[in-house]
Amino acid sequence: MARIRTVGLVVKRGRPRAARLARKMIAWLRRRGLRVLIDAEAGLPDVAAQPKDTLAREADLIVVLGGDGTLLSIARRTDARVPILGVNMGELGFLTEITEREAMGMLARVVRGDYELDQRMTLAATLERRGRVVRTFRALNDVVITNGARARIIAFAVSVDGLPLTDYRADGIIVATPTGSTAYSLSAGGPIVEPTVQVLVLSPISPHTLSNRPVVLRPNAVVHITLAAGEDDALITVDGQEVMPLAGRDVITVRQGRAKVSLVRAPTRTYYDVLRSKLGWGAR
Repeated sequence: MARIRTVGLVVKRGRPRAARLARKMIAWLRRRGLRVLIDAEAGLPDVAAQPKDTLAREADLIVVLGGDGTLLSIARRTDARVPILGVNMGELGFLTEITEREAMGMLARVVRGDYELDQRMTLAATLERRGRVVRTFRALNDVVITNGARARIIAFAVSVDGLPLTDYRADGIIVATPTGSTAYSLSAGGPIVEPTVQVLVLSPISPHTLSNRPVVLRPNAVVHITLAAGEDDALITVDGQEVMPLAGRDVITVRQGRAKVSLVRAPTRTYYDVLRSKLGWGAR
């Protein structure tokens, strides 16, 4: 593991507890001669801040203080070279596994190189309009096609590796990674997939045909989603954060991303512990 010289901090804005913990970490890191970069959106007064892209490019370690959304905002910008230590600040979090109480001790372990990583699969997506690629996306959780302001059923076709799968009339469809299987895909009836299993999960959202069910595909499958002509009230949403309107006949292509995301593994709990805790399994 590479020696850590620069640490980037991504802090949930408007959370006093997160801000206090961030300042404690800044002081601790600086006392050890480490360079600290602060996310510009953290809103910490009197602290020099940098854009997230700078943190992703220059940091040897990124610490996230917040929930899964905060972690997703930086994870789409990183590659497997940069480990991410996610500290949950009181929100539902499958990705931010470290508790506030464990945060300082875990930071010390990571800085001295005593940690393990989970390598998480990502998605690469392109939006093609009239034969031209107009936008590219990267996702850790999911790429979602949904209806827009009119909230009506949309029509689209899905093919895999150029072979027709089926035509849908639905509220939309989710293409998820194993990491994203516990996000929107789960609420749409998709399966929970252990993060070490490399697959793509297709989950239709409220399909008009009840026989349309989630489908699990091999990781190197290439999924093409083609909107029907006249479907001008649809949206593409990436990791619940990047949103763009779509037009009829747009083609969205989703495949496995080339770069993985490295998450620091919590040493005191397993993935199954996280599932039981977050989903309330076994609670009475």
